[in-house]
Amino acid sequence: MPGTGSSRSRVHTRTARVADLPAVLALVRQHRADAHAEDVLAGHTRLNAAASGFRRLLEDPEHRVVLAVLPGPNPAAGGAGGEVPVGLAVLGLDPLSLVLGNPQVTVDTFVVHREHRRRGAGAVLLAAAARYAEETGAAHVVAAVAGHEAERQRFFARMGFAPLTTRRIVGLDSLTRSLAAWQRSGLPVPAPRRALSSRRRPAPRTLRGVGVAAEG
Repeated sequence: MPGTGSSRSRVHTRTARVADLPAVLALVRQHRADAHAEDVLAGHTRLNAAASGFRRLLEDPEHRVVLAVLPGPNPAAGGAGGEVPVGLAVLGLDPLSLVLGNPQVTVDTFVVHREHRRRGAGAVLLAAAARYAEETGAAHVVAAVAGHEAERQRFFARMGFAPLTTRRIVGLDSLTRSLAAWQRSGLPVPAPRRALSSRRRPAPRTLRGVGVAAEG
């Protein structure tokens, strides 16, 4: 997918369709590889299982899969209508924010093809997120970016995103072993340390006669 200097004005977004699954999987594989994920999707992904999950995601009213696309040189070069998918964003609504009555749009699996970066694809994906937020009445857009993804961190910072929280991940097997070890130990969960400023400080010592001498 060689990039062109004029792609900034031609790239646009649309909602993904079932037929876009191969392009979506290719972009997801790149995203996982860029994030140094241990379980990068392999090329032999079971398409029947992937297609079933992708269809459920497309039908989920609380998610929207958006593709950034360029018009291709011919219909055989890309997806439907000769398009070339160059970016992907999975938009959703944070469940807790809905409960609290302050909906927030989440941007997950945000990826732009390596050969089409700095050409406007990321901006049009965020524009799609902004439109989705307006449609759903959300006042904020929250993007998930790994701490070591410096390029994505810089991009979102330029777009006005501020640090919010740290997300941690653990494999189910590892968590199960940790919980089993904790149960065997019989130890309570360690309480968080209080900040130094909140600890009760001992009263300062007063030397005998100092106060009298000072006042005298």
